Amino acid sequence: QVQLVESGGGLVQAGGSLRLSCAASGSMSSINVMGWYRQAPGNQRELVATITSGGSLNYAESVKGRFTISRDNAKNTMYLQMNSLKPEDTAVYYCNARRTVGTLVLSRYNYWGQGTQVTVSS
Repeated sequence: QVQLVESGGGLVQAGGSLRLSCAASGSMSSINVMGWYRQAPGNQRELVATITSGGSLNYAESVKGRFTISRDNAKNTMYLQMNSLKPEDTAVYYCNARRTVGTLVLSRYNYWGQGTQVTVSS
């Protein structure tokens, strides 16, 4: 089992910055991909960014150049630095940790945090 706890959300004006944290605990040796997703009201949950155990990064087109994903393995913590925030970035942001084999996500090793609200005012 893996437990994920997000923090760092809040209210910020457009153009501002926030840094989200995801503290992980439990059997992290089973995990090879971590990521951030978000869900705005009325929308489906969407990918924001992922980072693999090998350090490969992937970003949604809408956040490229503005958001940076990183992790501190010693602290078992993942971060999302969000700069130049826009009102359309408003959503609940979720931390995800999973094990994949190729493109297949192993459902018994797919974990989610409880989410943290990010609100960007115009």
